[in-house]
Amino acid sequence: MHPEFDLSPDLIHLNHAGVSPWSRRAVAAVCRFAAENATQGSLGYPRWLATEQSLRARLAALIGAPSPADIALAKSTSEGLSVVAYGLDWRPGDNVVGIEQEFPSNRILWESLAPLGVEYRQLDLGGALDPEADLLALCDERTRLVAVSWVQYACGLRLDLERLSAGCQARGILLGIDAIQGLGALPFDLAAAPADFVVADGHKWMLGPEGLALLYVSPALRPRLRLHQYGWHMLEHHGAFERKDWAPAADARRFECGSPNLLGAHGLEASLALLQEVGMTAVHAAIEERVALLIGLIDDRGYELLSPRDPTRRAGIVTFGVPGASPSRLYAGLMARQVLCAQRGGGVRFSPHFYTPFEDLDRAMELVALAAHDPR
Repeated sequence: MHPEFDLSPDLIHLNHAGVSPWSRRAVAAVCRFAAENATQGSLGYPRWLATEQSLRARLAALIGAPSPADIALAKSTSEGLSVVAYGLDWRPGDNVVGIEQEFPSNRILWESLAPLGVEYRQLDLGGALDPEADLLALCDERTRLVAVSWVQYACGLRLDLERLSAGCQARGILLGIDAIQGLGALPFDLAAAPADFVVADGHKWMLGPEGLALLYVSPALRPRLRLHQYGWHMLEHHGAFERKDWAPAADARRFECGSPNLLGAHGLEASLALLQEVGMTAVHAAIEERVALLIGLIDDRGYELLSPRDPTRRAGIVTFGVPGASPSRLYAGLMARQVLCAQRGGGVRFSPHFYTPFEDLDRAMELVALAAHDPR
């Protein structure tokens, strides 16, 4: 096991696409924050805010944003997406293009725009040989936005963001990315694949706590979004409490109406420090090595791979089925044997991270055979 992780030796954690464990340094950072709060109250508040600012800088570096001021801290991916969905000035007849097999967070809010006269057009990935071209083919002169997940949550299909971004820019269409299944597993670069907004919670591949998410909105789009939440923290002069004239902050803080989640910020900042010390190129290479091993083991046993084989089309998700075994039985059998995984996409989803021991993957596949034939 990697020295930064203290997972029980009886446990095989293959659910980073669900909820990740914390590293030692994240646990230590949160414990220090809690202990300091208990013994010194808010004496260290300026230092806590410095940690939050460091988090913004790390998140900006993670996606290639020009400045930490471009990063807002939302409570969740769903909140960040909702800021955009209900901030745009929709007109009856507008449409949004997305994917049928989206996680609900990036599907139901676009469907919820129907009373405003906004159509949600969905591509069925099951029949898409060229998903980027097929998504763009759904666009027309009334398409305002293409809103997709970078990596599909169930099968793990990765979209070519550079190609999709170029297509949207050529058509004058906004591009929004739910990056929760990619950030922390793959390198991301806004310069190579410009997006109008990027949202991702920190509790999956970024190895952080739940309740804190990245929200990037491009400087061009920020002032165009109608605000629906107001409070002291989102003001341009947010420390001038007696000031009567006010305006929303020009930077990304305009989307943060109230007090910051400093406990979460300490945990996520520490987690990102680890990932950035390892380096995202190295993290990606390590994950790809583990994914390739899993696919080889699946093939050797005659199981059905439900995730992409092409390395350019996958990230850290490997979903598979076992002939003759229902996904629900297989999942229950694995969980009973302390293999943390998920039932997704018509099979069982494994999602290892860069530090996952190779022997855990071998052992997990041995336990798949036992779970598949378990009479319980």
